[in-house]
Amino acid sequence: MGRFKIKKQDTFIDMTPMSDVMVLLLTFFMLTATFVKDEPVKVNVPGSVAEIKIPEHNLLTIFVDTRGKVFLCMDSPETQRAMAEEMIRGEYLTLNPKQLDEFSKLPTFGTPLNTIAGWLDLEAAHRTEILLKNSDAGIPLAEYQEDGTALGDDQLKVWVAAARKANGKNMGIAIKADSRTPYASIKKVMDSLRDVDENRYNLITTLKSGE
Repeated sequence: MGRFKIKKQDTFIDMTPMSDVMVLLLTFFMLTATFVKDEPVKVNVPGSVAEIKIPEHNLLTIFVDTRGKVFLCMDSPETQRAMAEEMIRGEYLTLNPKQLDEFSKLPTFGTPLNTIAGWLDLEAAHRTEILLKNSDAGIPLAEYQEDGTALGDDQLKVWVAAARKANGKNMGIAIKADSRTPYASIKKVMDSLRDVDENRYNLITTLKSGE
């Protein structure tokens, strides 16, 4: 008697619902993700066991590199443009519309006020090279004496005051300094902030495990 053979059938799995879910997830992450700016000026921040969340929006970041040079950026083109427009209204800065658009998109900036317009007219690669190598790069800071007297042109506090006026009381401030930056350079930044009554700010560090 012959054996009865069961006909094998291919299994079919409809993946359409799974594809719909993947598209929805991808769309969600694209709309909610916070993109990190490319920072031409690289700093290796020190470690810390404290864990305090830095604001993600409406944040002014002050970079201090190993040379003690100071650079700035806002967290978005809109807030950075608003800061520049406030500087223009205060007659600290003169930019044409093209330069203003270019300024709003900068990942980092830091040159004396009288050189910014010409710096913006350069190619992006040349601008970055100036920030990294030019001895005149960096936002000028004053030397503060023990009695609080400022010696020199303190342009950092002008930028900070303009950013605050343009972006409101909810704007956060963070200092991001290299672990090898001399303390004296960081103290200049803190003195400048104190001079415009900015006494609340964060120091950006990397989280390390406690001993």
